Amino acid sequence: MKKKIIRKKEKKSKVKIDFFNKVYKVTKKIPFGKVSTYGDIAEACGIRSSARTVGWALNGCGPDIPAHRVVNRFGALTGKTHFGDPNLMEELLRNEGIEFDEKGCVRLDKHLWKPKQK
Repeated sequence: MKKKIIRKKEKKSKVKIDFFNKVYKVTKKIPFGKVSTYGDIAEACGIRSSARTVGWALNGCGPDIPAHRVVNRFGALTGKTHFGDPNLMEELLRNEGIEFDEKGCVRLDKHLWKPKQK
């Protein structure tokens, strides 16, 4: 019984690692001056309903992943608290020429990049 539980946990862990690696691969492709959404990245990774898991993956990513280019479906900077300084995410995006609307959301009509589906 214990071996089954361990194997099940190992399998879940491998699936999570594989999904996280897909998230990192897609996020690295977001061009300078563009953003993508958690949902679009999840869909490109094969599981549209895993937008929250994309955020979870990006919370623990390294500095080589441009996590600041990922926003929610409205263009809001929901991940900004994970950058240490809550203004850093917006600052990084503005330095790339990304524009914001009057509500503080990214202008998705100008800056949205959608990853290609597999």
